[in-house]
Amino acid sequence: MKITSFNPLIVTKDAEPVIKLFEELGFERRHTKESIGKSNVTDVRMKDANGFHVDISSGSGEWTMIRMNVDDLDETVKFLEERGFHKARHDAAKETIDTGSSKINVMVSPSGYILSVSQHIKDHD
Repeated sequence: MKITSFNPLIVTKDAEPVIKLFEELGFERRHTKESIGKSNVTDVRMKDANGFHVDISSGSGEWTMIRMNVDDLDETVKFLEERGFHKARHDAAKETIDTGSSKINVMVSPSGYILSVSQHIKDHD
């Protein structure tokens, strides 16, 4: 398993004010994914001049997690499950989300912190 990027992911009911705040802090929108999963989430990836990234997603709740992009999602999920993590999705299949450009699983640690683990299928910066 190789980690290809690691950054904060902010999930919020009202993403636009958060996006605006990060724009005021010098971040630019780099990539937007729309209609992700059954909840039709929109995710905006932002980057500043120093190369720092933050991802901001619309969602039904308010939380912050760590996004970890990896080269092999299945291997990473197995690695984390062997260490007590479980998939956060509570629907029947606990399916991996496929956005067309990435595959994603949200994993919860035994102590409760959250990792959004994704494998890019197409390259984006």
